[in-house]
Amino acid sequence: MTRLCLIRHGETDWNAGRRIQGQLDIPLSALGHAQARATANALKDEGFAAIYTSDLTRARQTAEATAHLARLPLLIDTGFRERHYGIFQGLTYEECEARHPAAYARHKTRDPRFVPEGGESLLDFAARLAVAFAAVVERHPQESIAIFTHGGVLDIAYRQAAGRPLVAPRDFAIPNCGINWIEIEAGCWSLLSWAEREHLDRPLDEL
Repeated sequence: MTRLCLIRHGETDWNAGRRIQGQLDIPLSALGHAQARATANALKDEGFAAIYTSDLTRARQTAEATAHLARLPLLIDTGFRERHYGIFQGLTYEECEARHPAAYARHKTRDPRFVPEGGESLLDFAARLAVAFAAVVERHPQESIAIFTHGGVLDIAYRQAAGRPLVAPRDFAIPNCGINWIEIEAGCWSLLSWAEREHLDRPLDEL
């Protein structure tokens, strides 16, 4: 089995302003950098065999503190990028609803086949992540691996591990720099712990 420690990136100014980032490359805020350091201290004794990160700046900046303490190189994997939200990217939730009411209403239903103009459907997003996770597990059997990524990625991972459908409303937390543990053995996912945040001070949720 392989143990995956999944960490959402630290806070950005866009998180604080409830603005959809998607694949736009937004850096951490000062608070986000502090959260990254707190997370690194919380994980310093985990003995990771490797540390992966999305290529987007906010995830990479979060991962750097943990990689520094672990004395490991950062392995950048574009497969762990956030979902592409198309026309919604760069807008607040309120702006999405005002400018694209029909599309945003359908988006909120979590229709797995819905594609925001220029973006990815949930089905395509989940398929991309399945490939990325499978590759990591194949490379690291019986090892503990850290992956620094995004809220949308964690949403898909939780559902895979908990047996929840893509269309179900989200009733679990995805805080900035929350620590989440999943075990994968012979293709079977198990949820070990979720949204550990004792090391943080009032982290924001993905929504």
